[in-house]
Amino acid sequence: MKRSVLTRYRVMAYVTGVLLVLLTLGTIGKYVLDMDGAADFTKVVGIAHGWLYVVYLVFAFDLGSKAKWPVAKQLWVLLAGTIPTAAFFVERKVSRELEAMVSEDGAAVAKA
Repeated sequence: MKRSVLTRYRVMAYVTGVLLVLLTLGTIGKYVLDMDGAADFTKVVGIAHGWLYVVYLVFAFDLGSKAKWPVAKQLWVLLAGTIPTAAFFVERKVSRELEAMVSEDGAAVAKA
């Protein structure tokens, strides 16, 4: 597996995670704190998160299929972008797990 597959997943996991945290804070500001401007902020961040979550799904599915994950693990990684802060923890766990695989593939290519 190429390192670029893992890198693009990691980037989208962070982007999705940050946008989801911002969306959660905006929703709290809108409904709990009744802040001015929170409705517009929530709308913009919600749209951005929605579209970028689709990109995250594509990259996470690509990573999972190349890593040959079981379906349950694949679903957990795909759903991590919908739970605030979960994307950060899942991304870290996945990166640690797959870093060895990426390093081994790189060493095998270098030897050939």
